[in-house]
Amino acid sequence: MLTLLDQLDKGTLWRSPGGIHPPEVKFLSNTTPIGKLPLAQEYLVPVPQVGENCTLAVKVGDKVLKGMPLTQGTSIWHLPVHAPTSGTVVAIEPRASNHASALPVNTCVIAADGEDSWCELTPGSVDGLSNQELIAKIHGAGIAGMGGAAFPSHIKLNPVSEIDLVIINGVECEPYISADDRLMREYSQNILAGIGIIHRLLTPKRIVIAIEDNKPEAINAMQQAVSQSTLPAGSTRVTVIPTKYPSGGEKQLIQIITGREVPSGSIPAKLGIVVHNVGTAFAIHQAVTQGKPLIERVVTVTGQNVGKPGNYWLPIGTPVEHVLAQSEFKAEAQQKVIIGGPMMGHALPTIQVPILKGTNCILVPSSQEIGATPEEKACIRCGECANVCPALLLPQQLFWHAKAEEYDKAASYNLKDCIECGCCSYVCPSDIPLVEYYRIAKSALKQAADEKQQAERAKHRFEARLHRLEEEKLAREAKAKEAAERRQATMTGTDKNAVAEAMARIAAKKAAAAQTPTDTAIATAAVVDDVPKEKAAVAAAIARAKAKKAAQADAVDTRSVRTSDATDPAVELNSAAPLSQKDKIAAAVARAKAKKAAQQNEIATADQAPETHVSEVQTSEPQAITTQAADTPAIEHESTTVLQSPEDDKKARVAAAVARAKAKKRRRRTQHLP
Repeated sequence: MLTLLDQLDKGTLWRSPGGIHPPEVKFLSNTTPIGKLPLAQEYLVPVPQVGENCTLAVKVGDKVLKGMPLTQGTSIWHLPVHAPTSGTVVAIEPRASNHASALPVNTCVIAADGEDSWCELTPGSVDGLSNQELIAKIHGAGIAGMGGAAFPSHIKLNPVSEIDLVIINGVECEPYISADDRLMREYSQNILAGIGIIHRLLTPKRIVIAIEDNKPEAINAMQQAVSQSTLPAGSTRVTVIPTKYPSGGEKQLIQIITGREVPSGSIPAKLGIVVHNVGTAFAIHQAVTQGKPLIERVVTVTGQNVGKPGNYWLPIGTPVEHVLAQSEFKAEAQQKVIIGGPMMGHALPTIQVPILKGTNCILVPSSQEIGATPEEKACIRCGECANVCPALLLPQQLFWHAKAEEYDKAASYNLKDCIECGCCSYVCPSDIPLVEYYRIAKSALKQAADEKQQAERAKHRFEARLHRLEEEKLAREAKAKEAAERRQATMTGTDKNAVAEAMARIAAKKAAAAQTPTDTAIATAAVVDDVPKEKAAVAAAIARAKAKKAAQADAVDTRSVRTSDATDPAVELNSAAPLSQKDKIAAAVARAKAKKAAQQNEIATADQAPETHVSEVQTSEPQAITTQAADTPAIEHESTTVLQSPEDDKKARVAAAVARAKAKKRRRRTQHLP
């Protein structure tokens, strides 16, 4: 059984699924040599990576030379950008992007001075440089994939796995594009020199230069260059493949050359295969041997509305408007300008956009070539889209889910494996723009993935911050503990005693502060308990005042008794005769009122704060007198007088005794009367 290498040497080919055969219109541009256009007045150099993994190396007003780097960075994903000509940086601002959406992108605007002066270049020799130095020069030159994807070439030239096969892609299957065709015809030796550098870096077992059979001149030129090259004998060969669209796709070309299928979500390097475009090989040769960065490329300008179709060396950043003006563009009503071929290209909303490293064609078709977009009709489920799909997908299912904005379900049908070749849209009888639906779905999924990634990064930053704060806290605590231990170790016996005494004093103060509220509460309660006793004394004084008043009333009625009282007061004071019934009733009423006042005072004391009880005790005696005075206005003056001083209180007691004596004497006289 033949090995893969044996089959490659024999030129064995495999059939790829799907594909179509659209009419070719390469003859418009592939019959004339690659030309040059006059310099533009200004160049628009996009710098979208600024702020992500690189910074600007220039500012507004700076003079720049051709080939001078405009950005600088250290990331492996940083793709340097260089000045396409000499001039002055007049602006760094957002400008329309070379994209179907024309969304603004950060752009460095250079006003050309017309001199096109180069900066100092550093040519080198392949033999005098190490592999890492070669990769560094390729990286510094800003070389990207020239087939349209614009993937950084220095990454593909430094793979992790071992590479067995390198495929140089010269298929160029789009119906209108002929840039690679003309490049292989005119610069085959330079391309082979670039392939030699690739062989030096990857050391593959075989190198296959794949070209479609509709490019006989290019095939002859490359075969002649291979025969004259210094590459190991038998390591490199030109393989001609049948013309079919999209045979130029990376995965489709691998399947045609090797019969192997790249798994979904994988890359060719895992199979030991690397694919490079012929334009990329040419740019690698220019960067290593001449020191030239990637600042220009071959672009096909074609279409029936172009007066001078052909292939041109266009500096990166050249406005499309300038290219059309120099190629005698003839505009129609509702004119389309397409970047790329008619199958995979996109129409521009504006022609004020620049040429990029991945731009390989500017197509200006007439209305007879590519008419107006037909109206979309309902899907009839014919299945033609599935038959021509080179990735063996289910375009109908993808369409339904994309149209319903069910992007997760579309992703489950391997939407990411769609290469957007346009075969399904080309054969659809309902004129459904299937590729447009797929692009929208991919953009939505990418945006969701980016948002999720940003959320994850924010979460990691937050967790890292919490971890850092916790570590700082523990470090502070450990530092404080260590300092305390050092102080403890250096402290003398006297110092320790002083510290202990100070701590004891602090503890005593805290205990005293805690005990003070309790003592205050006890004292307040004691004062409150004394209130009823004082009120009772007041009530007794009031009773005595009432008795005195009764005695005075009796004295008015009996003048003789009053005279007798004046002659012998001592006898009356010493008498212990019982009170009259009237006097007993008055005393009982006074005691009842005193008891009631004491009960009311206890209830009020329970509801008030301790400080209120203290103030109540201070004023309880006048309050009691006032309360009793409200009931008996006649006694108010006398009761107040009794409470004013001890002398007045004594007089009141004497008067009460006199009143009792008079009452006793009056009863005796009444008993002796006949």
